[in-house]
Amino acid sequence: MDFTVSQVADLLDLHVKTVRGYVREGRLKAVKVGKQYRISREDLESFTGAPLASRPRQDRYVEVSTIVQVEAISRLDMDRVSTAVLGSASGLRVEMIYNEERASLKMIILGGPGATADALRMVEALT
Repeated sequence: MDFTVSQVADLLDLHVKTVRGYVREGRLKAVKVGKQYRISREDLESFTGAPLASRPRQDRYVEVSTIVQVEAISRLDMDRVSTAVLGSASGLRVEMIYNEERASLKMIILGGPGATADALRMVEALT
């Protein structure tokens, strides 16, 4: 089983930026898949010096991946939507791509179900 940087941060009770730093420094082995790092169980156990089974069980983690496509949106409206979503995206990872020629906005939202639902409601209200 492979872990994301967020999952490792939760398991080790560290900030995500700290885990990313360990990966970039080479202290924690990881493989980059797309834009995300993946850490194997073996590499994580090697890093911590203890098997994961001996660690206390963590709370369940649920993450939602959502792709939102908005067609016929002007650059001005896209700026308004992206500013609002990014400004309120606490706990979310958001990627936005705007195609000016097609007047098309694509958003990829990753995060907990509640925060993702809030972001989607905001997108709906602004579009």
